[in-house]
Formats: sequence, structure tokens, C-alpha cells
Amino acid sequence: MHVFSFEKLEIWIEAKEFIKQIYNVTSKFPDTEKFGLISQLRRASISIASNIAEGSARKSFKDKIHFSTIAFSSSVEVLNQLIISFELSFISETDYLELRKMLESITNKINALRNYQIEQSNKTNNQIDK
Repeated sequence: MHVFSFEKLEIWIEAKEFIKQIYNVTSKFPDTEKFGLISQLRRASISIASNIAEGSARKSFKDKIHFSTIAFSSSVEVLNQLIISFELSFISETDYLELRKMLESITNKINALRNYQIEQSNKTNNQIDK
């Protein structure tokens, strides 16, 4: 079976594990949140990994940067929703702090990836200008 490049990325693997944790935690939310925070948290967390994967398939660094930026933005969206979920007592402090810690690691890696992509894009552009 062919393994795609994104499947080897530590950041994608970490984001995928984060999704599993989000699904586990949101399964305990009140049923009234089925179409609210549960849906939003799950979709936004999936967006992180999906945009990392999609960006890895793009040819230009400009496109790669774009998808890394979307992944980072989805991470911030998830953080906002986790804060709200915690303040509404839908998640325990332990779960909140663990998910926040995981998210911090993910956003740090996305930033590192995006910075690398920007650096490579600048190198490519400088070579074209010469």
C-alpha cells in the first residue's frame, strides 16, 4: 500500500491523535450540543489535519503556506471552543488542560512548518529574480 508524504509528518500524526481526543471528550457533552459545540469542535479539529494533508500535496510554497495558515487558524478556532466548553463545564479542567497542551504542541509545529515554507518560498523567488 502506498504511503502518502503527509502520513509521515509528525505534525499530521499529532493532529490525528488530537482529533481522537476531541471525539472522546465531546462524546460526553450534553445531547443539546450535538449541532453546536460538538459539531464545531469535531469539524475544526479535523480541519487542522486535513489542511496539513492537503497542503503537503500542493506544488508551490505559496499554496503550502496558505494551507498551513488555515491549519493554524483552525487550531485557534478549536482553542476558542475549548475555552467556551470548559467555562460551560462541558469538559473537566484536566481534559481542558491536556487538550490545550496538545494544541500548543500542534500550533508550535504548524508555525515551524509555515516558517520553513516561507523560507523556501523566499529562496525560490530569489532564484527566479536572479
